[in-house]
Amino acid sequence: MSTAEPLVQARNVHKSFGDNQVLKGIDMDVFPGEVVVILGPSGSGKSTFLRCINHLEDMDGGSIQVGDQQIGFELKKGKLHRLSSRRIARQRQEIGMVFQQFNLYPHMTVLQNIIEAPIGVHKRSRKQAIAHARELLAIVGLSDKADAWPRHLSGGQQQRVAIARALAIKPRLMLFDEPTSALDPELVGEVLATMRTLADQGLTMVVVTHEIGFAREAADRVIFMDGGVIVEQGAPDQVLSNPQHPRFQSFLSRFI
Repeated sequence: MSTAEPLVQARNVHKSFGDNQVLKGIDMDVFPGEVVVILGPSGSGKSTFLRCINHLEDMDGGSIQVGDQQIGFELKKGKLHRLSSRRIARQRQEIGMVFQQFNLYPHMTVLQNIIEAPIGVHKRSRKQAIAHARELLAIVGLSDKADAWPRHLSGGQQQRVAIARALAIKPRLMLFDEPTSALDPELVGEVLATMRTLADQGLTMVVVTHEIGFAREAADRVIFMDGGVIVEQGAPDQVLSNPQHPRFQSFLSRFI
């Protein structure tokens, strides 16, 4: 993967909330087809960094590039200028994101939730959008739920619909922000199985999670963050079996 151009290039990313400096100069590349899992304790900056990638959070310093686009800004005469909300929204059209909460529209069926963005934002025909939605429902194992209402689904099923909805825009990059943290333990496995399927299909993914098993099985690279910095990173069999940094060793000891 090192011979390819990175799909995501983050350089010296800083972010503060008041006096709390959450990100302290993050540098990270993500290559096409790579699955990167970010681990770390609560408050380490993982989710904030993920939200900076698609500009749901505004960086205080540094830059993030996805493909050939400078997220949230454009370079003019050697200076970065902030983009309008409309142009930022256009940039997000190639980035899918799945959140802790499912955020499905309760007044729409499963199928209607999935086709909303392809039709309304990407201007695809209804026929194309429906056909693609049904393909996605098959991938996430919910072919029989197209006409169901979100309130009639389990949490795991709702999260799988949320994944299908994010995939419906045909993103180049998928971001997952602790997608199983709001689920009952018995429902976690079905969501992780769906994510493993996507990883096996070569989708570029950045996943913030506490699921060490998923990191071990599906990740190409594991990154450990703490205190707003990257502490350690490497192949999962390397860093999860033999972490070098004491802070990472302490973190992993809670899962053994």
